[in-house]
Amino acid sequence: MASEIHMPGPVCLIENTKGQLVINPEALKILSAIKQPLVVVAIVGLYRTGKSYLLNKLAGKKKGFSLGSTIQSHTKGIWMWCVPHPEKPNHTLVLLDTEGLGDVEKGDNQNDSWIFALAILLSSTFVYNSMGTINQQAMDQLHYVTELTDQIRAKSSPGDSEVEDSADFVSFFPDFVWTLRDFSLELEANGQPITADEYLELSLKLKQGTDIKTKSFNEPRLCIRKFFPRKKCFIFDRPAQRKHLAHLEQLQEEDLNPEFREQVVDFCSYILKSSKTKTLSGGIRVNGPRLESLVLTYVSAISSGDLPCMENAVLALAQIENSAAVKKAIAHYDQQMGQTLQLSTDTLQELLDLHRASEKEAIEVFMKNSFKDVDQNFQKELGTCLVAKRDVFCEQNVKASSDCCMALLQDIFSPLEEEVKQGTFSKPGGYYLFIQKKEELTNKYYQVPRKGIQAEEILRKYLESKQVVADALLQTDQSLTEKEKEIEVERMKAESAEAAKKMLEEMQKKNEKMMKEKEKSHQEHVKQLTEKMEMEKAQFMAEQQRILKLKLQEQERLLKEGFQKESKKLQNEMEAIQRRSREFSPICNIL
Repeated sequence: MASEIHMPGPVCLIENTKGQLVINPEALKILSAIKQPLVVVAIVGLYRTGKSYLLNKLAGKKKGFSLGSTIQSHTKGIWMWCVPHPEKPNHTLVLLDTEGLGDVEKGDNQNDSWIFALAILLSSTFVYNSMGTINQQAMDQLHYVTELTDQIRAKSSPGDSEVEDSADFVSFFPDFVWTLRDFSLELEANGQPITADEYLELSLKLKQGTDIKTKSFNEPRLCIRKFFPRKKCFIFDRPAQRKHLAHLEQLQEEDLNPEFREQVVDFCSYILKSSKTKTLSGGIRVNGPRLESLVLTYVSAISSGDLPCMENAVLALAQIENSAAVKKAIAHYDQQMGQTLQLSTDTLQELLDLHRASEKEAIEVFMKNSFKDVDQNFQKELGTCLVAKRDVFCEQNVKASSDCCMALLQDIFSPLEEEVKQGTFSKPGGYYLFIQKKEELTNKYYQVPRKGIQAEEILRKYLESKQVVADALLQTDQSLTEKEKEIEVERMKAESAEAAKKMLEEMQKKNEKMMKEKEKSHQEHVKQLTEKMEMEKAQFMAEQQRILKLKLQEQERLLKEGFQKESKKLQNEMEAIQRRSREFSPICNIL
């Protein structure tokens, strides 16, 4: 919700101090509170090229990110400003301002490379800001793009035969926007007017040749074309006279160049309307806590000397979220059972039906909140927890029924026990009088409702415990002959055997019910997992088709320009994508 965001200005997200990247805990705290999907716009470029001004305009503010007024790089590290998205309801716009590249004070280009890589990894729209035209100098300054595969890994462990290609990166990488400041050329080609986008495409054309100079010319252009198939370009006139540029944020709108004002409006309109929600592989939409996890994972990898790995970041995030999903599912199960279950139940089936309904909803909650559950380990954990909770409820149900029945028997049979103590039945004919009274009280016990599943067992045990009294009364009853006593003993034995047989049958029925319940539970897990896998497969196929389409467009362009070798490389990549798509088959490895 928009009310979650209370940021009057930017805060430092990743501090760059003495060559070390340090995360600001306060910035992470802000992110952790934002539950909405995020649109993340990062801007990168040489220092003192007006990056911060554009971000302030996107935030709808005149001031915010520090503009500075000297030739020193003013922004250090990466700064963050979260504001309600003005065009997308229930979304948050996260603006990332990076320290200027090429700052002579740093003396170490490695830091620039990491800042550049982090901006790409964290954003859904990546803005590269430069001065003047797109010439070879501008391309040389963008050498960081040629180092991306040296700075970032897409997969944690590509196979020996599986070299990471641009498709692995395209699925993660943001859209690319090049902003050209103080642009003074006329936009035309062969005497015809062209758009800024067409100017960018012409600037990215390759040259024929195999010498070092031609390779250096082509390399950054090829990388931009491969890694960022969706590209956009904006040109900006000089905003005001040179003497006013140092105090740009203090100028009134009417003091700015009208063409510049119009260009800024066009830029902001495009970014706010066209920038996508930040998503991860599999269509996972990034919210505040997820971006927090990505920041922690990437910076931790860099700090430990490793390369940031996109797959590892997603898996680390999945570990956190899947663990939380298990807890959320169990909490839902507990809530549902707490609301619907009244102990004790009349039958075991009644409890199992309530359990199954709550279990079904709990699995749905887990499926909704989990992703990339490798080998279904977290779903198995959930299944184990739900079985344990069901068993606890069954034990509680048995105890509640037993306690109820014991109290009821004590209440109903206590007068009979008192009469036995007083010798009421110690007389001729007393035995049959005792049996008659016992049967009357037993019938009274049966008539009481809601005794639960232990009603028969507790009664059997109780009557069994009183058999000694019946035997004594039988043997001392002088009105009975020895033959009659023998017959009665046999009857009681048969009655006891019948009760034991009935109890054994009940135990078998209970075991059968529990086995059926286990199978139904397994089927529910498999059903929901299969549905989720089908949805994930459809998303995967759609993503692969999107990448294939973009690669096909680039291949056609390379062929048109006469670059057969590069076209062949792309063809190999496309064939690899198609092969992966055919082989993609999620494994249902549950329970």
